[in-house]
Amino acid sequence: MDLEIDGNAALVTASSSGLGKASAKALAREGANVVINGRDEERLERAREEIESVATGEVVAQPGDLTDADDVETLVETTVEEFGTIDHLVTSAGGPPSGEFLDTDDEDWRETYELLVMSAVQLAREAAPHLKDGDGGTIVTITSRTVKEAKEKLVLSNSVRMAVIGLEKTLSKEFAPEVRANAVLPGSHETSRIRDLIEQAIERGEYDSYEEGLADWADNPLERVGDPMELGDTVAFLSSPKSGYINGAAVPIDGGSTESNL
Repeated sequence: MDLEIDGNAALVTASSSGLGKASAKALAREGANVVINGRDEERLERAREEIESVATGEVVAQPGDLTDADDVETLVETTVEEFGTIDHLVTSAGGPPSGEFLDTDDEDWRETYELLVMSAVQLAREAAPHLKDGDGGTIVTITSRTVKEAKEKLVLSNSVRMAVIGLEKTLSKEFAPEVRANAVLPGSHETSRIRDLIEQAIERGEYDSYEEGLADWADNPLERVGDPMELGDTVAFLSSPKSGYINGAAVPIDGGSTESNL
């Protein structure tokens, strides 16, 4: 299916690895010109080369820290300078540390809020004039299934990510009809983070093989872990005119693992 985003301009944050990279790759493969972002410049350059190998549009790497407002402003400015505008904004950020409530302190909460919420706020504010000025602008926020169902020892993610969903829903109303805003709620995907966790567990003697560890992460009725590109393809679809009547939605991409009805 042609998603009709060839030649569009997209900014995808935290896209040097994981689900952000998969989203950038899916957009670039569909012909969008993409700016990718990460803090580690070497990893970011490797991601650029990987994405460029399948891209039919241009791929630009812009390093930056999403908790630094100046870096966020530079990300948006770079996208506009390179491609003339921003048609699609995909917000992604690294996950906060795990732990129970009494294991966290005030600084943990402040850092998590800056990383997850304020980065999305600042990106949306900076990109808004460009998104609204175009024809069919979109925002897709990558959050987590924890906004549907609180997970054990993930109090920071369970709590703070809810604010991002409130922001996304509000923007879907305030920025309409020029801009649509949606969120995706990933479950377990075979990202580098999961691979590292499995390898560490093997070293501790918890698993005999990588395959055994990966199977243990398959906590859903489909009995497998997701491919990051399955989420990336969904992000590209939500960024395209093909999803033109989807607005203000929060879409679980988790193999059916959550127990909530909605």
